[in-house]
Amino acid sequence: MAKPDNRADNVEHLQQSINNTIKNMEESEAYLDEHADEISPQERETLQSKNERREKSLSGFRNEIEDEAEHQS
Repeated sequence: MAKPDNRADNVEHLQQSINNTIKNMEESEAYLDEHADEISPQERETLQSKNERREKSLSGFRNEIEDEAEHQS
C-alpha cells in the first residue's frame, strides 16, 4: 500500500539539498583555484561541467521550493 503524500518537510529537504550543492560547488571551485596548474585539462573540464550541472540543479530546487510554498498556502 502506498504511503500518503506528506509534504510537510519538503521545503526543509529542498533547502538542505541547496545548501549541500552550494557547498560542493564552492569546494570544487576552491580546488580548481588551488590546483589549477597541477590538474589535467580533462579533470578541470570534468569539475567545471559538474559545477554547471549543479547550477542547473540549484535553479530546479528553487523552483520546487516556490511550488511547495504555493501548495502550503
